[in-house]
Amino acid sequence: MPKSLSLYELNSLVSSIIAIDLPDEYWVEAEISETREVRGHCYMELVEKDELSNTPIARASAKCWASRWSMLRPMFERVTGQRLHAGMKVMLRVKAQFHAAYGFSWIVSDINPEYTMGDLMRRRQEIIRQLKAEGVFDLQKSLHLSPFAQNIAVVSSDGAAGYGDFCHQLIDNQYGYAFYMELFTATMQGEQVEQSIIDALNRIYDRQEEFDAVVIIRGGGATSDLSGFDTLALAENVANFPLPVITGIGHDRDESVLDMVANSRVKTPTAAAQLLIDNVSRTDASIEQLRQRIVLCTQRRMQTERLRMKSVAERIPMLFSFVSVRQQSLVDSLSRRIMAAVARQTDNAKLRIERLETRLADTVNRRLTTEQHRLELLAQRIETENPERLLKRGYSITTYEGRAVRDASTLPKGAEVETRVEKGSFKSRVE
Repeated sequence: MPKSLSLYELNSLVSSIIAIDLPDEYWVEAEISETREVRGHCYMELVEKDELSNTPIARASAKCWASRWSMLRPMFERVTGQRLHAGMKVMLRVKAQFHAAYGFSWIVSDINPEYTMGDLMRRRQEIIRQLKAEGVFDLQKSLHLSPFAQNIAVVSSDGAAGYGDFCHQLIDNQYGYAFYMELFTATMQGEQVEQSIIDALNRIYDRQEEFDAVVIIRGGGATSDLSGFDTLALAENVANFPLPVITGIGHDRDESVLDMVANSRVKTPTAAAQLLIDNVSRTDASIEQLRQRIVLCTQRRMQTERLRMKSVAERIPMLFSFVSVRQQSLVDSLSRRIMAAVARQTDNAKLRIERLETRLADTVNRRLTTEQHRLELLAQRIETENPERLLKRGYSITTYEGRAVRDASTLPKGAEVETRVEKGSFKSRVE
């Protein structure tokens, strides 16, 4: 049988060869695909990608023991303002190690934060350049916070100290202004920051008519957790949001891309609340100034009107005398005109009456003459028809029951009739 080695012997041989052939430490550039801390040790998975296809072309594991990592981590986070996270490019000083039991890995002895800073700055500048190319970088700056902004949508983690500080500052403001706040919970640190905040913004967008502004705040988190706010997708969502967005997620020297595209950026959640309070306070002060101006203008106008009324009152007696004289003259003139008009009307009426009297007398005389003539004619006719004249001429008139008898055949037998003659009358009975 051929001579064989145990796995441990083989690994030990490889370990010896690596220790002999690769005794030095090397600076290596790579991208972190995964990182985790276990009992103070930092474990990293490194990857290098093809620049054109973004396909991994090399992979390796790296470890930084707790004794070293306890010094490297604070220095790295202080300089970069970031924690190690997936997608970050780093420059590590490593030494090859092959352990018989655990296999090959690179042992990290140092890390260059300036390299990561340069990469982060490059990525940040690329995001800013793209936002400006899209024409959305300054869109939020064109929005104006309502002077009565009191309905606020808050994006923050549930139960965060920063959210509590924000609410306390708004509710207990020194002016007693009333604010309505609604929390839209989101993850404010770690890899889920981007999508979590975008989801919260989408929920607010569906109810945008209920709010005056959006406040994105983070309190109690580490400065190194700001990487989630330096993403293109989150910046685009905030830049295009229809309501003013106020951010309070960092400190003095930490400005994320999200801060740059927001309508207003402040240091802390408390400062964000104070910004809203000051905004309403300025509005209140402006209203008070306008009220005072109205009062002052009213007082000035009233004073002016008092002086004008006083001047008018002083002129009233003279004006009244002048007007009285004018009115009296007008009344006299009208009186004379009325009297003249009445006299003319009276003369005209008298003339008409005289004319009517003359016409009436002539008319009455003519009518009397006519009627006199008519009466004479009627008297002649009456005289002509007088029965007495017929009786004098030898005629008689026979009557029955007061009516003249014209037909003897109409008289009943035994009827008593009366006959009148010129001198007297007699009665007879029909046989």
